[in-house]
Amino acid sequence: MRFVVTAGPTREYIDPVRFLSNPSTGKMGFAIAREAARRGHDVVLVAGPVSLKTPSGVRRVDVSSAREMLAAVESALADAKPSDVLVASAAVADWRPAGCAKSKLKKRKMDGVLRLVRNPDILRTVKGVRKVGFAAETGDAIPEAARKCRAKGAEMIVANDVAEKGCGFGTDTNRVAFVRPDGSVERLPLMAKSAVARRIVRAVERGAKI
Repeated sequence: MRFVVTAGPTREYIDPVRFLSNPSTGKMGFAIAREAARRGHDVVLVAGPVSLKTPSGVRRVDVSSAREMLAAVESALADAKPSDVLVASAAVADWRPAGCAKSKLKKRKMDGVLRLVRNPDILRTVKGVRKVGFAAETGDAIPEAARKCRAKGAEMIVANDVAEKGCGFGTDTNRVAFVRPDGSVERLPLMAKSAVARRIVRAVERGAKI
């Protein structure tokens, strides 16, 4: 099947030298893309600004902003079948500046000038394919993951507490839970992100009921 995987952060520029972003390194998304390709699937990896090597057998599209990521995902899924899957693991900025200044803003002129507008929700926007999303929270991520699963039409949300030791941005390990629309929760132990990726890909392979 076709996997379209998003990974890494997005950048939302305030001016040519400043932007809003987050600490995501893309390790989880790249691990998922690598595992899906290893198992013989057609994989497109839509990556925000990260410094990771493209996994073997994966087609990579580099983007910067949330809107660029959405456009790349929609392009990759333009001729998608209902069995194709979007795995949205990127840490997409929810907000962006209403405008980007053409030149660097001086500190003395920045007070009160930053107005934010919502970015498109990629997981909610994409239709017609299977969808797996992520919920990175601080504290109990299960309730928010369950809400996202229902609201965004996903067949599974991968939830984790990024404040937990060994589970934050940039780590090589993660402790996640698979949350499904029927309310069921499958909790996994702390494991390498490569192992988490194997569990995610195999869950997708098992079909719509995961």
